Amino acid sequence: MVTTVFYTAVTANGFLADEHDSLDWLFAVPGAEDAENDMGDFLATVGAFVMGAATYEWVLRHEEEQRPGMWAESYGALPCFVVTHRTLAVPPGANVRFVQGEVASFWPDLVEAAGDGALWLVGGGDLVGQFDDAGHLDQIRLSVAPAFLPAGKPLLPRRIGPERLQLESARASGQFVEVAYRVLPAAP
Repeated sequence: MVTTVFYTAVTANGFLADEHDSLDWLFAVPGAEDAENDMGDFLATVGAFVMGAATYEWVLRHEEEQRPGMWAESYGALPCFVVTHRTLAVPPGANVRFVQGEVASFWPDLVEAAGDGALWLVGGGDLVGQFDDAGHLDQIRLSVAPAFLPAGKPLLPRRIGPERLQLESARASGQFVEVAYRVLPAAP
């Protein structure tokens, strides 16, 4: 059975990006490299990953343009599913698959692609909420940064109450605090 993990960096007051969809706040944190190195350990456990179109476009625009070949270097042939209704570019050598509709409609493809590895939900928050709505969110791992933003994209625009979150771990990683919560099933 695949484990679905939402793993992301977030400001201390719960934003993924600022009001201009920028992650400049993240890259300004001293010690961000240490936290990024920890990401390599996590990626070794991942069988496939999923992201929304806005996140995918941000990665292409801000990462691949600045460092051509970044996708192949970071993700190799790891299957990436992008939830979108649009046709988008694909970096050379990337194993990108475009899907649309309800999570249930492409869930079997995700499970097959992940194999024995985890399924990493990269973002955004609404997409992660859709996985929770479908009963397919098992863990939330947050790298909490020492930054506060006045506005921006919220971490998860859904209610998941404390009765559904069970702390698994908390630790320092450079200037970040990484916390992991097991997500319990919603009550019927």
